Parts: sequence; structure tokens; C-alpha cells
Amino acid sequence: MSEYLRRAVDNDLDELTAGLAAISIEGAKAVGKTFTASRRARTIHRLDDDDLRTVIEADPSRLLTGERPILIDEWQRYPACWDLVRRAVDDGAAAGSFLLTGSASPAAGATTHSGAGRIVTLRMRPLTLAERGVGSPTVSLAELLAGGRPAITGDTELRLADYVAEIVRSGFPGLRDLSERLVRAQLDGYIDRITERELPELGVNVRNPAALRRWLAAYAAASSTSASYETIRNAASSGQAERPSKQATGPYRDALTRLWIVDSVPAWLPTRNHLRRLAAAPKHQLVDPALAARLLGVGAGSLLAATDAGPAIPRDGTLLGALFESLVTLGLRVYAQAAEARVSHLRTAAGEHEVDLIVERGDGRIVAVEVKLASTVSDGDVRHLRWLRDTIGDELLDAVVLTAGTYAYRRQDGIAVVPAGLLGP
Repeated sequence: MSEYLRRAVDNDLDELTAGLAAISIEGAKAVGKTFTASRRARTIHRLDDDDLRTVIEADPSRLLTGERPILIDEWQRYPACWDLVRRAVDDGAAAGSFLLTGSASPAAGATTHSGAGRIVTLRMRPLTLAERGVGSPTVSLAELLAGGRPAITGDTELRLADYVAEIVRSGFPGLRDLSERLVRAQLDGYIDRITERELPELGVNVRNPAALRRWLAAYAAASSTSASYETIRNAASSGQAERPSKQATGPYRDALTRLWIVDSVPAWLPTRNHLRRLAAAPKHQLVDPALAARLLGVGAGSLLAATDAGPAIPRDGTLLGALFESLVTLGLRVYAQAAEARVSHLRTAAGEHEVDLIVERGDGRIVAVEVKLASTVSDGDVRHLRWLRDTIGDELLDAVVLTAGTYAYRRQDGIAVVPAGLLGP
């Protein structure tokens, strides 16, 4: 991008680097890790440069030399550097000495010390709506998590077509200034790189690239659902195509998770015993809903026309509704991390109750969130939020419906209605 847009993670970095010697920023390629970290670094070692890595392997001490902060970019390319930094911290390195960035877990077989107590890991995801400069937030997730039922106000000019445009445009910073045609080309290239280069570099033998692409498309079609992995595997067989084997899809999924491409939302496991018989399956998400749209071959027009596409995955509602939830989930996870909270989802084992997203504080109290594509919210839309409030009482700090509507307000039953573009950290 021509101009750096300050992000929620910058606030985390300001606070953490002031008191900690080493921070590792991790996330998928192209989310902006290197750009964000390099703005803070005085010395940069880029380990995706084969020539430089050869020199470092011959003399690892070079990684610790230079004016600090020192940025070690793509650290997983030389996993031994993790232990070098850890030992430097043990030896008394000053606060803000080291930044590490990584777009994958280390290759299979690599061993590193956990770094617990020495190197703090910070997750970085694509740009949220607020970070893209889309809308002006008037409702703070941190305030909702603080309790006290803050006032819910504000309005937005964003309409459904604007949200759809953001779904397909992507939150990868480097794509924001490109034309729609170039965005599609870059996303296609991104997917090709994953399947043809990144997975093999992690030791995954992709014997059938076409089967891998079909599995990825099936996973994209399962966005915002908790479909079983067997259902996804079955959906990956198109027409006469042979479905990918279980032996292949397990390593696919694990490797894509290590690359931060698969970014599933775990099931909520409450710290207190008010709820029993909760389902444990994760809700499926890719790191950016634009990748899901490209894998399924859909654009803004077909999403707005409610055209379904790709492998058949059972879901409630339309593909657009699923990808809108993916967009909302991305933002909510970024804001929750800034508030030191975590995001999960709730579904009872029999499926009679389901809450799209649960944002949980460290003490176990929560904000419950439903995502609705409609601009208006009916009593039926909040029935699961009401059930949860009746079930866990004061442990529910607040309940929110995130919509594609115009106005932010509280309903008479106390549930907040917030357009997605008005939610911020």
C-alpha cells in the first residue's frame, strides 16, 4: 500500500515491546507482518533470501548483531534462530531487542525450545473493515467486554453491496490499491503458491494437485459451518472425480493450518458447568473470505444474486451469508486479541441452540454474538441469545447482533444491534 494504515496489532506491539525483549509476529503470508515489523526495526535479516540464509547457517551469531531492534523475517526458514534469540533474552537483552516474523510453523522434524517466558507470540490477520478505512466504528468490543452495557449508537452509509465488495476485495494490505482484475489474479497466484510450493516446503507430498484444489474448494464452501471433515472430503469429489483420500486430506489440513491459511474457530468450552452436551467441532474459516470466494469462483455479482457455487455443503442460509460471517469473524478476532480475549462458537450437541461467536474474557465471562445478513433484526433472530442469557445469567456480559444494516441501537430486550462496519476495537 502507498500509505501505512495503523492497525490494532500496532497497539499490542507498542505495549509489548516496551517491556519484553522478544516478540514473534505470526500469520499467513501477505497479512503485513514484515511491513509492520520493519517500521520498528533498525536491523533486518530476511531468511527467505537463500544467500543470506547460507551465511547465517555458517555463522549464526550474525543474527544477533546490528543495531536493535533486530527483525528476523521468516524465522521458520532457520528454526535454530529461535533458540539463539531465547538465549539472548536469558542473557539479559533489553526490552524491544528482537522481532521475529513467520508465515508457517517450522518444517517437520525441526526442534525448538518453546520460548515460554522469553518470546511472546502475537497473531496477525488480514485487515479488518476499520483498518481498511471502511466505516467509522462507534461501538467498541473492549467496552462490551468491560460489562456495564455501554450505549449503542451510530449509523453507517455502508450497504450490503459494500460488504460484498470487501469480501471479494480481500484484507491483504498489498492488494488494496489494485484493480478488481488484478486482485483476482493475485489471489489466484496466492492459491497456486500454496498448492505448488508452500505445502511441499512443509514436507507434504502433493501427489494429486487437482484433488488438493478440490478439497480446498470444499473447505471454502464449508465456511462458517461446522461440517465434519468427512462431509468436506465427500464434497471434494466433483462429478466423476475421485475424492481425496483420508490419508491425503489429514496432512493437507494440518499443513494449511501451519501456514495459517485454515483458521478455524474452536468450539466454546465454558469454564463453569452451566452448559452440558456442547458440540466440540470447530467452525471452518479460511484466513480471508476473499480466498474462499476465489476458490469457489464467485464474484460480487453472483454473491448478491444469491447464486450458490462450488461443492455442496449443508448450511443454513446462502453462501453470501456464510462469507459475510467470515468477514465479521475476521474483524472480531482481531479486536478480541487486542482486548486479551478469545473467540469461539457455541453449538449444542443436538443442534437445537447455536450462537455464531463467543468472545470470552480471561475470567470466563462472555459477549455472545450472532451474525445476520439482514438489515433488520426480529425476535426470532435473537432467540438463541435469549436462551443463553437465561442459561448462564450474569456470566453473559452482553449480547450483540452484527448486521448489514444502517443503525446501531439496543433493542427493548437489551440486545445490541450493530452494523458490522460500526464495530471496532
